[in-house]
Parts: sequence; C-alpha cells; structure tokens
Amino acid sequence: MRKRAAMVAVIGLVLIACVAYVATMVRRGFSARDNPSSLEAAIANAMRSLAIPASAKSSANPFQVNPEVLAEAREHFASHCASCHANDGSGQTQIGQNLYPKAPDMRERATQSKTDGELYYIIHNGIRLTGMPAWGEAGKADDDSWKLALFIHHLPQLTPQEVREMEGFNPKSAAELERQKAEEEFLRGEEDEDSHSNHGEETR
Repeated sequence: MRKRAAMVAVIGLVLIACVAYVATMVRRGFSARDNPSSLEAAIANAMRSLAIPASAKSSANPFQVNPEVLAEAREHFASHCASCHANDGSGQTQIGQNLYPKAPDMRERATQSKTDGELYYIIHNGIRLTGMPAWGEAGKADDDSWKLALFIHHLPQLTPQEVREMEGFNPKSAAELERQKAEEEFLRGEEDEDSHSNHGEETR
C-alpha cells in the first residue's frame, strides 16, 4: 500500500515536471548539451530507485573481491564501458559528456552508495531514455555484470598503474587500427631487411 502511494505521488510529480519541462524546452530547445534540471534529476533518480525491485537491491553478489576477479572485470570495463565512462569511471569522455544526461562520475556517492544488486540490475537491464544499454541475455544469469559491480565499487581505489593497464583493452577506432597495422608492417619490413642482410653476410 505504501509503495503504491509512493508510485502515485511520483507519477503526479512526473506529470507536473512534464508540463514544466515542455515549457522550458520551448524556450531552450532540446539540445543534448544541456544538463538536466534539478527537478528532472530528482524525479529520474526516484523513478530509477522505484524501478529496481527490492529483491534485486538485496541480491547477494555470487563473487568475492579478489585480484583475479578484479583483473577480469577491469579488462571487461575497459573494453565495454570505458568509451562512455572512462577507464577511471569519471565519465570524462567525448561520448559520456555528450549524452543526456551525461555519464556520471561513478566514484562519487550517488553510485558508490548502491548495492551490488542495484548495480547488477542497472548494468544487466539498462536505463530507459539514457545512453545506458542493457547487457547480457534477458532471463539469464550474467557473471560479467556481477563482477563489474565489484569493480565499480573498487573505482575510488583505482591506481594509476591499473588505469594504464586498461588502456591496452580500450576499443580502437578504424584509423587507430590502420595506423597500428602500418606500424607493424613497417617493423616487419625492417626485420626482414635485417634478416636478409645478416644472411648475406653469413654466406660471404
């Protein structure tokens, strides 16, 4: 009963916010460069909290923090999440800062105060009307997302060395891949020339 009343109250606030939002947007436009108003942010946070089932919030992580799990999650985060969230979780990337709302700094309390179960639910199911996609298959256990929840809670303690190691797993653009390929071919060419030169000296 209490949850239903809370839902009704939130829906009422949403309707009020929608009217205010439309009026504001008529004046300001719909640019994704803007930051959400405090009212938008408050309602979005309330709706997100209500959308996560209580059973999910209290779900226990089947994995424990250890170097092996963190290393695996760190690599996964670098290859799948860092494009928006940055290796250090700051959200300071070109994509992250041009989303609406912008990618949050996950080292701050708003994210760090969430349980592993809440983080898992968000990663696994995504968040509507944001750039956060759903990962993993629906209805199936998702070990990667549980490990990522542990890594996200580790972000405030992330070391510069860990961040550097993650750079090797970051996705590369087509231009970067082409440049890397050219460099490798150039180095192979030099090695072939050296090998040919040494072979010639040996046969003299």
